[in-house]
Formats: sequence, C-alpha cells, structure tokens
Amino acid sequence: MKKTTFVALLLLLSTQCFADNLKVSLQNIETEWASIYYSTPKSKQSQAYQQLLGKIMTLSERHPNDSDLIFWKAVVKVTHADHQDALTALKTIKEARALLIKAIQINPETMNGSAYVTLGTLYYMVPKWPIAFGDDRTAQEMLETALQINPNGIDTNYFYGDFLLAHDKADEAIKYFEKAATSPARDEQLYADNQLKAEASLALKNAKERKVNGTKGLSLSLFN
Repeated sequence: MKKTTFVALLLLLSTQCFADNLKVSLQNIETEWASIYYSTPKSKQSQAYQQLLGKIMTLSERHPNDSDLIFWKAVVKVTHADHQDALTALKTIKEARALLIKAIQINPETMNGSAYVTLGTLYYMVPKWPIAFGDDRTAQEMLETALQINPNGIDTNYFYGDFLLAHDKADEAIKYFEKAATSPARDEQLYADNQLKAEASLALKNAKERKVNGTKGLSLSLFN
C-alpha cells in the first residue's frame, strides 16, 4: 500500500471514529436531558440543566458547527429557562432562538425536523412584541415545515396538535395527537419517546373532551 493511500485511509477511519463518538455523545445528551425533564425533582433540575449545558459547551469546542449539538444547546437553555426569573428567562429564550436559527441555517433538517418544532413552539408560547417575539403565524409555518420534514414524527405531530389545541381547534388537533400517540418510538431513545407518546395520549383525551364540551384553551405563555 502506498504511503499516501495509507495516510488517506487513516484519515478516513479517524473521521468516522469522531463521527461515531459524536453520535454516541448526542444520544447520551438526549438521554440525560429526558431524565432531567421527566424524572428529576423540580428542586434539582436547574443545577442538572447547568451541568448538562457545561458538557454540551465542552463538546461544542470540538464540534462548533454541528447542527444537532447546537440544537441540544438550545433545548437545554429553553427548559432551564423555566427555572429562572422572567427577565433572565426571556434573555435565555432569545439565546435559544438564535441557536435554533443557526442550526437550521447549517442544516434545515436538523434532528429530523425537531429544530423547526422547537423554534415554532417558542414562537407560540412566548409573549408577543413588545415583550418578546411571539408570533402565531410564524409558529404555524415552522411547525408545518417540521411536519413536511418528518410527517410521522412523535414530536412533529404532538406539538402541532398542541398548537392547534391552544387555538381552540380541538377537532383538528385530535388527528395529530393520535398520530403522535401511535407512532413507533426510536430504539435508541425509547424512554424519551415513550414519555412524549404518553403526553400525546393524555392530550388526545383532553382534545376529545374539549371538542365535546367546547372549553376554551388556556394560554401557554411561559410567563403566565
């Protein structure tokens, strides 16, 4: 084997090794985030999110332009914002929005559409101008783009259903909750996916009751 060919092979194997390691790291980040969000007591979540963010920041030094890693940095910031005072939370959420936009610019299909899901959800959950950047039209565009990328995804269907239900469209929301509740969970992230499927099942029940009773939706603002 020629020396140049051998060097090229080593570089190829090295690149694949780094890619595999990053994939494992991203799966571990997702697993840890799900454990914090669904299982860790509220009183301990803030510290846990900060520790997880520290791990992501360290990993980002080696992979500064990986869109999936940028996505997870945004997600951890968003969920941590729930444990901050209103002004700090607003600043954090704006930082998260910028990260999500950056991830989408790098790769529009980041996390199989989940970047669009998270960004769209932010647009309908935060207050409107002049307090924040809330915008229902933009939210709907983002969520529908996510559905185009991943029409069978648990999160894409659940959060679009949530958006519809928040806007008193229970009859439309039902089909998306049904799809989220029945879509198969990923083998590598069974815990997180099954938790969201359970939420989708509960949302489906609530949507059906709201359709029957005509109950008005509650505001989903993070600052209520």
